[in-house]
Order: sequence, then structure tokens, then C-alpha cells
Amino acid sequence: MQVVHDDIVVTLPGYRYSAAYYKAEDSPELIVRYSPVQNDLQIQMTAAEFRAMAWKAAKEKARELGWIV
Repeated sequence: MQVVHDDIVVTLPGYRYSAAYYKAEDSPELIVRYSPVQNDLQIQMTAAEFRAMAWKAAKEKARELGWIV
């Protein structure tokens, strides 16, 4: 996971799963910029499972950064 400009980007190294989240000034929560829709057949984790994991990780990082409460 890394912060790139105003995005928190969560990736799964070696696979096609990647998601980005940002905090709009008028929003109390993170907003999804992009996330995977299709499953990567090289891994057993589905795109939906990755999105859930990525959302949780991004929220934790956003709290650390003071972006959300």
C-alpha cells in the first residue's frame, strides 16, 4: 500500500488487483477512485474479496493519516 498524491493505492503484488481511494473535502469517508471488477484467474482470491480487504486497509491508512476519524 502506498500514498500517491491524494490517493491511497492498495495493490496485491504479482497480480492484477489494485484499488485506489481518495478523500474529498466534502466527504466524511473515502471514495473509491478505481477497483477491480473482474477476477484474476491466477489467484483464488476473488475481486470482491480483494475489494473488501483493500477497503479495510485503505480506511486504516486514512485514519493513520488523519483523513478520516
